[in-house]
Amino acid sequence: MNKWYKEDLAFIHNDGFRDFALKSAPGILEIFAQNKIHDGLVVDLGCGSGLWAQELIKADYHVLGVDISESMINIARTRVPDAEFRIDSLFKTDIPLCNAVTSISECISYLFDADSDRHLVQLFWRIYNALTAGGVFIFDIAEKGQVAPGTTTKGFTEGEGWIVLVEKSEDREQKTLTRRITSFRKIGEHYRRSDEVHQVRLYEATTIASELCDIGFQVETTRSYGQYVLPKGHVAFIARKPGS
Repeated sequence: MNKWYKEDLAFIHNDGFRDFALKSAPGILEIFAQNKIHDGLVVDLGCGSGLWAQELIKADYHVLGVDISESMINIARTRVPDAEFRIDSLFKTDIPLCNAVTSISECISYLFDADSDRHLVQLFWRIYNALTAGGVFIFDIAEKGQVAPGTTTKGFTEGEGWIVLVEKSEDREQKTLTRRITSFRKIGEHYRRSDEVHQVRLYEATTIASELCDIGFQVETTRSYGQYVLPKGHVAFIARKPGS
């Protein structure tokens, strides 16, 4: 479980990449309210460092957060002691009866331990069966077209005591985006380097919506969570289980 988002990258992500979770939170809470979900358990798959979990606890929900990264979970447990966190694969973890399931910032797209679309459909079924009647499943995915064919993009982000370099390339045939990530974090007087390679499955929104509908969800797609517009090449889904 320590292969991805190891200690330094987890620290950097928590310190410098908070916007997606925090700016998405008000819009997702509004979706809950629109669906009359004002309390109860929310299962957050790919919970990261617990930023969204913290907002849920503030809004008086119960939270179970699941993430494959031990380092991310360690941060989350410190940040949100009132929530429950589990180090596990979101594709394999047991999902208890709940009022809502979330998976934000393209967590479902990551190919950390799932290598086929079949795993995604199986997850959709497990979420549907775990949700109470009228419950909602809210998530977003990455789409094709992130990087121009045959090209590689490079960029960097820096913060206090760290810098992260990211090289991205896209394989249109395999429908994957590869991110090669090199991070440097200051430890004492020196900087420590760590390297990770992340692969993301690039989906088509119409395919995902069709799969959700086939299971029984009522599906809506959106390019924003409330006032927060998603980054280019991302689409969100609001999948509601009928019955309430």
